[in-house]
Amino acid sequence: MAKRGKKYLEALKLIDKEKTYSLDEAIQKLKEVEKVLQRKFDETVELIFRLGVDPKYADQMVRGSAVLPHGLGRELKVLVIASGEKLKEAEEAGADYVGGEEIINKIANENWIDFDVVIATPDMMPKLAKLGKILGPRGLMPNPKVGTVTTDIKRAVTEAKKGRVEFKVDKTGNLHVPVGKISFEDYKLKENILAVVDSVLKAKPPGAKGQYIRNVVLKTTMSPSVKLNPAEIQKALETKAA
Repeated sequence: MAKRGKKYLEALKLIDKEKTYSLDEAIQKLKEVEKVLQRKFDETVELIFRLGVDPKYADQMVRGSAVLPHGLGRELKVLVIASGEKLKEAEEAGADYVGGEEIINKIANENWIDFDVVIATPDMMPKLAKLGKILGPRGLMPNPKVGTVTTDIKRAVTEAKKGRVEFKVDKTGNLHVPVGKISFEDYKLKENILAVVDSVLKAKPPGAKGQYIRNVVLKTTMSPSVKLNPAEIQKALETKAA
């Protein structure tokens, strides 16, 4: 295990590892931690779930996406691969790059990946198959489960630009989802977090047994984690929906 610096150890003392915090408390605690760490950049805040699933079984795979009400704090570059009228629709919706087979060839031949999201129409997916080894490992391969294979190009581009994040459980049953920047106002972080929790709950697979969300922590990329109270999150979601 890597040796922790003095500031990290000081920050660690601020967190009660035996306590589960409410969402409001956790956000405040994370900001206190960041003041001690004094990072020179705006860190990404992450929500990490430990789920009661075994992803090696198809009916226990968790995958989906969430639209963050306040985005991720950075502009995403969106590529749309389509044909015909859908190309114009993509341009009008604000896609950064639009094209068909010529774009596919550019990625294949030049290993070009200057984009954050790839959206494709269903008819283009067979042609996209050859990009699996390039896009797949980077999490960029379009997938209907997360809304990136669709005929509704306008909606997909709008959501991606607004701040849609994709999530997929790893082989150990953990789920890591970015929810914004530490500089965000508290209410923006809270609303983004609740949007992600809501989407993860809706993505519960049919084969999940027992407790679905076993624990949740909030942290920045390089900070100690703050344990959240799942019941408190559920209560916050219900209050928001009321």
